Amino acid sequence: MSLGYAKKLSYREDVGSVGMPEMFDSPELLQKKIEELAVMIRKSKHLVVFTGAGISTSSGIPDFRGPKGVWTLQRSGKGVPDASLPFHRAVPTLTHMALVELERAGVLKFVISQNVDSLHLRSGLPREKLAELHGNSFMEICPCCKAEYLRDFEIETIGLKDTPRRCSDKNCGTRLKDTVLDWEDALPPEEMNSAKEQCLAADLVLCLGTSLQITPACNMPLMSIKNGGKVAIVNLQATPKDKKASLVIHGLVDKVIAGVMCILNLRIPPYVRIDFIQLSLRHTVKKKCVRWTLRVTSIHGLRAPLSFLRSIEVSFPERPDMKPVVLMEQPFSLQRETSMARAFFMLLTLNFSDGCGCSSSSIECHVDFQKQKENFFRDRSLVLQELKCAAERQCRAGQQSILERQSLARAETSMHAFVTNMVSYDAEDLKVAKPRGTWMDSSSNLTKRHLEVPTGGSPPPKKLK
Repeated sequence: MSLGYAKKLSYREDVGSVGMPEMFDSPELLQKKIEELAVMIRKSKHLVVFTGAGISTSSGIPDFRGPKGVWTLQRSGKGVPDASLPFHRAVPTLTHMALVELERAGVLKFVISQNVDSLHLRSGLPREKLAELHGNSFMEICPCCKAEYLRDFEIETIGLKDTPRRCSDKNCGTRLKDTVLDWEDALPPEEMNSAKEQCLAADLVLCLGTSLQITPACNMPLMSIKNGGKVAIVNLQATPKDKKASLVIHGLVDKVIAGVMCILNLRIPPYVRIDFIQLSLRHTVKKKCVRWTLRVTSIHGLRAPLSFLRSIEVSFPERPDMKPVVLMEQPFSLQRETSMARAFFMLLTLNFSDGCGCSSSSIECHVDFQKQKENFFRDRSLVLQELKCAAERQCRAGQQSILERQSLARAETSMHAFVTNMVSYDAEDLKVAKPRGTWMDSSSNLTKRHLEVPTGGSPPPKKLK
């Protein structure tokens, strides 16, 4: 969960049990349970996974109820804990990427998440295979046409409030809203209905990293039991549903899932993050001179920050008469005046912010105001796949490519893609024993979210822009 999200939530005195002791199965028992879980997954025909904050802690995002969780520390008067990196740069964990592979292999049918960190979507899990019960800190929605907009920056508000941006549909233009619920907000009906439908159809619901204390979400996994299904729970703390589960594992989620993937002989794919910028060059002619403006902005518009950029260095390697400059403030903009007849070469060095897997990347621009460049639109999915393959092959980030260019008489706009993170996951790093042969509850509901006191077929695709 987001620390910013935790700070924005309205105050609530009773947030349920916090600071509960963590329990760890012995190595021998843990290995036995991992093998049992792998068998359950292999035999399942309709596997649904139900996730909480515990699957994201290894990415640097604190949980809520653990010993160092957000609400645990708040109750003791210590405030919200610090994250290890900017929230928008959090990287999907081994577990997130393993779920992607299980879905690709046809084993995993659906994921229900209580998290708002967007790591499931960032990992590559299809939107139509995911229900986000409490919203998404990086998602805006049009209340009119229901179009969804997934951003690379955290939305400014929570509680289903208006944001500064509007729907991009020319026939709509409605002010967008955030999607994250506050305590008294009702769960989105579409997400709830999809989740219930999937739990009823499931023969196995696997709960990962959740204390199962927030109703009505926590009761969904048990729906599978009514139709003969089973529930398995992986969590470091006891949950109110443990007695009804067929299997309860007390261990680190990443370690458990790494062991399961090893037994199932499935590879955990690398995570490759790609970010985008829009570069525009506009000019006006004054006698024999050209006054031009270079602007680098987000593809989401001027009101959207480029959260992965710290600064841009603009230089002119072949023109000593043109001084280089460092752009530090967004929107990044540079104005100059040059001769109309003289073309030049411009180099943009983009310096990435903290949390990126590389420090910088560059764009080469050949500028000739007397020649209009050709327009082109490359196949976006193909270009992005090429970038991901290159990053994986080279085991590093930094690759970039142009996606499209539109040229008018006195303006040119282009869109560029950059690989800003590349992370590989190795189960051996977690020292998971091979069959007979690191990293670390979610929370936050047509019903409102409530705390439960502990007692001992696929939906239609969502429209995503």
